[in-house]
Amino acid sequence: MFGTSIHWTTFFYLLIDTVIVLFTFYQSRKLNRNSLVRFLYLGLLFIVYNASGGFLPSDRFPGPLIFQYIITYSVAIALCVYIVYYLYKEYDIVVLAYRSSIRNLALVALGGFVLLYLLTYIFTNSLNTARLLYTIPMSAIAFVFLIIFYKRISHPRNPNRFILRRNKLSIISVTAIALLPICTVIGDYQWMTFTVMNMAFYAISIIEVDRHLFFLENKNKLYEVFLFNRGNTDTINESQVINGNLTRREIEIAISILSKLSYKRIAEDLFIAESTVSKHASNIFKKTGVKNRTEFYKRFISK
Repeated sequence: MFGTSIHWTTFFYLLIDTVIVLFTFYQSRKLNRNSLVRFLYLGLLFIVYNASGGFLPSDRFPGPLIFQYIITYSVAIALCVYIVYYLYKEYDIVVLAYRSSIRNLALVALGGFVLLYLLTYIFTNSLNTARLLYTIPMSAIAFVFLIIFYKRISHPRNPNRFILRRNKLSIISVTAIALLPICTVIGDYQWMTFTVMNMAFYAISIIEVDRHLFFLENKNKLYEVFLFNRGNTDTINESQVINGNLTRREIEIAISILSKLSYKRIAEDLFIAESTVSKHASNIFKKTGVKNRTEFYKRFISK
């Protein structure tokens, strides 16, 4: 299209992703919701990924061809790492045991690219050889991570359908990351590679829409909490329920606490550690001016 290497499917995804990001930016400004910053960064990364991978390589681009591949691979690596980071930060889905797991994941991906791709290209002057030597071991690592991720959050007996939907969609996102090296090995088929990767963004977008609806369904439980945070007695509307002092993750925990679930049960429902629930609860109590769960019940119990 347009005299470039971009496929119409890639251009279509580029347009869709841009619309989603612009709409999210408009909503975040309208509602003053800083909690959407990570999602906006994710969307911008997908736009850059679609644009760089779609329009490159190009004969019009100055410099050696390898520079264009360095750009496209670097963007793809950054996107994959950020997707995992997003799942960790937004949903507390901790898969690997170490706190530095995101950093280690980035180091493995970038280190592998330098050692297995760039050095191979320098010695062989073959892009195909460099691609194979880099993507095959990366595929193995990605699928091992996918298996660990699936085992970590796959508990179909969980009664919380909201969390089950989130976890299934999260698995789709991680599966897309695992399939990216495979698609790269198969060849430069944009319609296939970019379809797989953009499914990750759309899955996360669905999660965020589902989360918004979940908050609205449970807004009555947080009625008094948000009135307290806003410092007035006006009736809150649907948009205000997710525009309070609490983060979106804290709102989810607060809903569970006001449902009189134990920290252990909340941890089981959300597939997180009980200590993580306790940490979120402490932040909730501090922000709402109470000392403990008993005071939280008394002040903010749903009426």
